[in-house]
Amino acid sequence: MQISDATAVTMVMRRQQKHSSESSRANTKATHNRCHFSEALQGRRFKPLMASAGEVVETLVESNCEEQTESGDEQVEEAVHVSAASDFWSSPLLPESYRHNSVEEVRLLAIADNFQRQYRLLCPERKPLLLCPINECGVQKFVSTTLRPTMTSYPELLNWEGCASFVADFLSMNPLEPPGELPKFLFSATSVLRSQTATCFEYAAVLCSLLLGANYDAYCVSGYASKEMCLLDQRLQACPLLDAKVKATASDMLADSEQGMRFQREPKSRFLTQQAKKKQEEAEAKAKQQEEVPQPPVDPLRGLRIHCWVLVLAGCRSIQEDLFIDPPTGRSFGTAYEHFLGVESVWNNLNYYVNMQDCKDGCAELVYDLHDIKLWEPVLFGVTSKRQLSIDLLKRKEMKMMGMTWEEEEEEEGRVFEMPRSWVTSISISKQDLETRWPGGWKLTRYKKAELEMFAPHLRLDGLVTRLSTYKDLDCTEVVNVKEWYKGRNDHLREREVNKVTGITTERFTPGRHFHLLFHRFTSTPTDGAEHEMEFSSARVDGLVRRVDTPEEMTESFKGREDFLYYRKVIFDRNVQLPEETTKMEPGERPLLKVLERFHRNPRKDANEDVAERVFVASQRRIEVKYHLEEHRFVPCMRTFIKPRESNDQQNKAEDFTADMVSGFHVDPAQKPLHALSLYDLLSDLVKAEKDVALQIKSSKKEVRDIVACREQEEADILLHFSPWTTTGAAKARSLQEEMERVAAEEQQWLQEKEHDFLAPFLIGLYDIEIVSADDAQRLFDDSLADFKQQMIAQSELIQERHNQAIQALQKKQEHYQENQQNMSHQEEKEYQAYCAQHTFQIHIAQKRLSMHNRSAAQKYRALDQRLKQDPRLAPYLLN
Repeated sequence: MQISDATAVTMVMRRQQKHSSESSRANTKATHNRCHFSEALQGRRFKPLMASAGEVVETLVESNCEEQTESGDEQVEEAVHVSAASDFWSSPLLPESYRHNSVEEVRLLAIADNFQRQYRLLCPERKPLLLCPINECGVQKFVSTTLRPTMTSYPELLNWEGCASFVADFLSMNPLEPPGELPKFLFSATSVLRSQTATCFEYAAVLCSLLLGANYDAYCVSGYASKEMCLLDQRLQACPLLDAKVKATASDMLADSEQGMRFQREPKSRFLTQQAKKKQEEAEAKAKQQEEVPQPPVDPLRGLRIHCWVLVLAGCRSIQEDLFIDPPTGRSFGTAYEHFLGVESVWNNLNYYVNMQDCKDGCAELVYDLHDIKLWEPVLFGVTSKRQLSIDLLKRKEMKMMGMTWEEEEEEEGRVFEMPRSWVTSISISKQDLETRWPGGWKLTRYKKAELEMFAPHLRLDGLVTRLSTYKDLDCTEVVNVKEWYKGRNDHLREREVNKVTGITTERFTPGRHFHLLFHRFTSTPTDGAEHEMEFSSARVDGLVRRVDTPEEMTESFKGREDFLYYRKVIFDRNVQLPEETTKMEPGERPLLKVLERFHRNPRKDANEDVAERVFVASQRRIEVKYHLEEHRFVPCMRTFIKPRESNDQQNKAEDFTADMVSGFHVDPAQKPLHALSLYDLLSDLVKAEKDVALQIKSSKKEVRDIVACREQEEADILLHFSPWTTTGAAKARSLQEEMERVAAEEQQWLQEKEHDFLAPFLIGLYDIEIVSADDAQRLFDDSLADFKQQMIAQSELIQERHNQAIQALQKKQEHYQENQQNMSHQEEKEYQAYCAQHTFQIHIAQKRLSMHNRSAAQKYRALDQRLKQDPRLAPYLLN
């Protein structure tokens, strides 16, 4: 008896429907033994089906005769599902492999059917296996042939992290319904990527295809997981960005503390530091105890919810240990992760393996040695595994390097049945898919007390790509902190963090913006009384790297200055603020109370002459100077100066400098004290330095105000720059180029139209060249005639000038000839005659051109007058 491939496939589909119905009814009997074989299975093996094409057909017919007819309702329902999928996806544009099965695939379906029947016979308490689901064209396909290993050329998809992240972002989750049954449909990766919606099995198929193409030993896993993982519910999990943020904050605090120690070099008590750290740890532990740890509600379907994920075995691409990857989240876990509750089967593009180990304690004790048939039962026996393919490839390379040829061993018996080639076409991922990434360019994920929003680049006008909002409660009603990441902004803004409780905003920038600003922290309402903390790049000329500005004081840190200054602290007089009319100060500026400066050691000076710290106390007219320590000394030299009073008017004269105005301490008592003149010179230098410092402080305050004003203007007018190496940037550049070409073409056309317009130079002065009034018309008429007349006069004068120059040159030559006629040779006389003939001709031509110009000028003038009167723009306003 002979039947067609389509009839055979129909038989397999009907039999699969029957087995699925029976399995769903049997699942309710023994749910606690979901993933392990019964004791009767020990010592018994599956019998592989190795049949010819005729035997396959005979097996299908025999099986079709043995199967029982299902209820009418179930047949109608299944027919509706298959018909809907066929009508929607069975397009002539789809390849032939999508709509029909090859001979090898029909044989594989028969082998799978035989394996399924033996599996049901030996393991009646276990759920059926997902072997031959229906594709988008309504055709049954073996699950392993749905995997299509694909290698992409994008660097971000060459490792498992990038592949998992892309699949998790690009697709949206479609939960299984009902959650305890295997899906009847499994679409190809090409259709899934086109629709951007997938079940967990389709998620795993796409990710596994990419990982196999990237040379990972990856497998799809069909098993059981917790409710939160099956439904992609992450509301009880901590956001991954929060963990990264905590680590980054800790490293920043460590760097800041080291930097502060490097700048200030102030001794700290180790005991006090330990006590403060102990108090902080106790406070954190107390807060952690007070925080309620939410527990998920009891799931009545725990252990029955079906889920599919990806297994990556160690040994390939520097994978040291086996790991699980959850495709909907893109996160990796250990194989003992508690939310994975059991494994039924695994498969790749080469074979399908059924788990024969006990999973009543989860996946922690499972061994993933797929070559051990006592632990994993394969559907196809004797086929080449991925590990064997890798070994054979290495042997081929070694033998090729040694100059030997590879000869395959011919088996005496017939070759084993290998897995047919995948029926899915090559997976195509465009650059735009990588950039757009999320369905619709946007995705919202809810975590424990946090919400993470992801946006495609250039989707938003402000350049926002990521927003992380943290909340005080689990219901996410009260916002505590909002952190945003930006990309492609002209103001180089990279991150912004707004603390809703304290009202503090923190901004971080990439290098290259105005003022070389990298970091800016301020209150939510930046006013003159606000606090600003800024950090700058090392590209500044003045060496400023950090500034903290408050209404009471300002602190600046420097690096790499020629004067070795590294720290400056300014204290303002908070109680005194003189009026602007009398002090010539900026609004909100306060007078200086105290200025402290510190310097690094200058090796070119003696320690007793190298200033380490100087203090300007303006209110007391005092200047304190502390020098660096000498070697083997414990106390530095110090001096204190009292500035003499300056004269304010004619009555109060300036105070003279005396030695009493200087006091100090010198380490070496044998050192002779400085003379009064030297001390006066030193004081004069310090007074001049104080004035320079005051100007620098004033400039720093003005710079703070300029930065705030600049940021306000940038936020009011946000601009994005587009990279030409991205699809969005390329489209933007293409549209901009087309616009420029269009404008250039319009300008060229306008120039061609106005090239012969004698009124064009005079129309430029008009506000609107299309509207000409009576006064404008008369003025254009007069200006045109006057300009033409001036041109005629200038041209006449030019001809007359050339005529006069030719006459003068000829006269000068004749005078020279008459003076030297007696001494000239015959050749010089011939040259003189030629010169006279040439200039005589030029004089004649100039006279003729001048005469012609004078005759034609009047005619041209009258013609222009008539033309102006007939011009449609001027004619209505000119009288004939």
